[in-house]
Amino acid sequence: MNTLQNIQQYIDSQAAPKLADMQALHELILQISPNCKLWYLDGKKEEGKVVSNPNIGYGMYTINYANGTSKDFYEVGISANTTGISVYILGIDDKTFLAETYGKTIGKAIITGYCIKFKALKDINIDMLKAAIQYRFEYNK
Repeated sequence: MNTLQNIQQYIDSQAAPKLADMQALHELILQISPNCKLWYLDGKKEEGKVVSNPNIGYGMYTINYANGTSKDFYEVGISANTTGISVYILGIDDKTFLAETYGKTIGKAIITGYCIKFKALKDINIDMLKAAIQYRFEYNK
């Protein structure tokens, strides 16, 4: 299967209403950045051990590690979890930015340095989530 097929299979594997929310998020992110690189990570290490929930990634930036190595990774990601959905906003240097900028206006969400986690799209302000995603795609430009 190719990346697009894996992404759609992952979205389709979700129970309603999470399926509809994941599909809506996927479409929203593609509207914001229609030509971005797509990623699908199944959450498993090479030996098959599960280390995270599967996730869909959008865009690309380079992570530079302190030991001098680097790797390419996605800028924005989404993942279904047991209590809802996580939207990952990666690669922003200021780890307080998301919470300070969107925390009071996004609705019922938990915001960390790189993640906006919520139960359902109906619980959050979609315009604020869209603004956070747009900010990330423009961050390194």
